[in-house]
Amino acid sequence: MLKKEKKAKTPLSDEEQLLLFQQKLLAEEEMAKKKERLLSQFLKDKLAKEEHNSALNLNKINTQWRTVLREVKTRELLKDIEILSQTFERVVDCKDNVIKSLAKDLSEAEEQYARALRSHLHNVDQLLALQRRRLSLLEESYNLELEALTKEFETERKTIIDQHEKEIRYLQDIFMAMEQNYLDSEYESKLEFQSMWNDLKNVNLEEKHFLRLQLENIVEDLWRKFQDVLKNYTDATEDRKVAFETLQVKDEKSSKEIEVQMKKIQKLQDAITISKGKIMIHSRESEDENRYIRNDKELVLIQLRKLKAQRTRARAASQKNLVKLTLESNAALKALRKIVDKGEKILKLAEICRKFETEEEKVLPFYSSVLTPKEQEGIEENNLEELTEELAKVIGDYIGMENFWKRYNKVKLEQLSLQHRRAQLLDINGRLRGMLKQYLDGISVSDEVLSQLNPLFIVNHRSNLPQPSSTPTAHPGSTSPPAPWRDQKRSFFLGSS
Repeated sequence: MLKKEKKAKTPLSDEEQLLLFQQKLLAEEEMAKKKERLLSQFLKDKLAKEEHNSALNLNKINTQWRTVLREVKTRELLKDIEILSQTFERVVDCKDNVIKSLAKDLSEAEEQYARALRSHLHNVDQLLALQRRRLSLLEESYNLELEALTKEFETERKTIIDQHEKEIRYLQDIFMAMEQNYLDSEYESKLEFQSMWNDLKNVNLEEKHFLRLQLENIVEDLWRKFQDVLKNYTDATEDRKVAFETLQVKDEKSSKEIEVQMKKIQKLQDAITISKGKIMIHSRESEDENRYIRNDKELVLIQLRKLKAQRTRARAASQKNLVKLTLESNAALKALRKIVDKGEKILKLAEICRKFETEEEKVLPFYSSVLTPKEQEGIEENNLEELTEELAKVIGDYIGMENFWKRYNKVKLEQLSLQHRRAQLLDINGRLRGMLKQYLDGISVSDEVLSQLNPLFIVNHRSNLPQPSSTPTAHPGSTSPPAPWRDQKRSFFLGSS
């Protein structure tokens, strides 16, 4: 040991000291890093825990604040509901009164409508009768005019057809006569012209042949005797020339006569075409008139059908209105009868209820308000703020029914309290019946009783009834039943008495 201490006390070299110092620095740095890591982890854990606690506390605060807000809101809503219920009842009362007045006005208006409808139907019947008479007179006049027009048309048509046939026959005769005359004159003039032309041709041919023979035989003597022959020729042909000129004049006259006759024939043909055109025009005009008359007749028939259809529709509409009126009148009578029966029933019930009224109710039938004056003023201000001007006017008109509704509300509250009390009594009676049945089952012995829970069925000092730990148990020596059983028994006997 001494040697070791001596060795440890030996001085270290500078390098060893430097290494040792570096090792210490590294160890210190590692320790500082570990401490920083531990501190950061601790801070993170602490921050998470604080955040969790803050969220939990915030939730608790929110839940408590919500409960407080719910209570405040429920109180406010209950107040608003009470105020609204009162205003609603008032408005309902006012509207019921308005409905009654409107029903009365409606009944009066229906009576006036029924009277007006009866007078209107009477006037409509008179107008229909007048229109029927007018239609019958118009139909008779139309038939008479139609017969007169048909007769006049037939007579005029016959006269026009006869005249047309006569003119056609006359024109045909004229045309035939003119054509025959023209043919005769043409044939005669052709024959004369042909004969004259043949004569002249033959004479000219003979003379030409004679001259040719003379020229052939006396060629030499022709020049000397030319003047003589020419003179002789002129003398010999002068009469023929005159005859030729006369024939030529006759031919011109005949051609002029032919032209005149052709003009006459053309005029006659033009007259025939004009008469045919007139006949066609007259026939077209007659056809147009007939068509117009037929169209007028169809229009009149269509108008008559329309009038008949209108009459049937008006009759059907009047019948439908009459049926509707009878149905509505029957429904109104039934509704009025129901209202009368309801009013009689209300009066009978009021007489019956009058018997059961107390002396206080007979003396003071309308109870005063339970609210203080300040509360009543606040409710009236709220109602005036919520109500409109029209509704306020209507409510002001029906303030007289306030006492009636007070009494009605009082009866309604008593009815509701009695119903609530009856429900409580029925519940108590049911519970007492169950306890009595349980008690009777406990003192009787049967298979059904033994199969169910029974306080007398004890095995090894234990009953099969479930005994709650909170209920106090009786002492072994005491024979009195527990306190709840005594209270229930007392209430049962009180209820039965």
